[in-house]
Amino acid sequence: MKNVIKNTKKGFLMVALLYTFTGFANNSNSLIKRDARKTSLVLENVKEGNLLSIKDSHGITLYKESIESNGIYKKGFDLTALPNGEYVFELEKELEIKTIPFTVDSNIVNFNKKDEATYFKPFVKQEKDLVFLTKLNLNEELTTINVYAIYEGGSELRHTETINNVKVIEKAFRLEKGNYKIEINSNNKEYTAFINN
Repeated sequence: MKNVIKNTKKGFLMVALLYTFTGFANNSNSLIKRDARKTSLVLENVKEGNLLSIKDSHGITLYKESIESNGIYKKGFDLTALPNGEYVFELEKELEIKTIPFTVDSNIVNFNKKDEATYFKPFVKQEKDLVFLTKLNLNEELTTINVYAIYEGGSELRHTETINNVKVIEKAFRLEKGNYKIEINSNNKEYTAFINN
């Protein structure tokens, strides 16, 4: 009888552990916990200098913070004080932006995990008169690249290109001596790089 109880306890323990590990495997690298007044945001794999912000539906930044240490970020937010509307936590890393959208309605905060998204930022590298641009574009979204030459009196558009239905964007530009601004528009976001050669 003792062996049956002992084996039953082991079985319950194994099921509980398996359920816990399955839950961790299905989670993304963010965790939202809520109590009566505060929402605890937990982000894994952050690095010093990553930027965390809260933005409204118009893209206006309501809160901004630079992450101070590598590893796990934990902080409580009282989101019930926000007016009714749609908002987003935005974690900006070196080459990606993770968004965690939420709504506030009558002091009730709701997160929808299926609407979380990760957008990849372009990477621009200069080697002498060559400029290399790469961007991971998994959703094959419309991307526009504009290259401007910058002069003391203004700027001049030197190259424009629209790219669609491409998962990996790879471009190389040979630029004459001077100052340039490269604008990349994708995912309703604009990225800018300045080149001085």
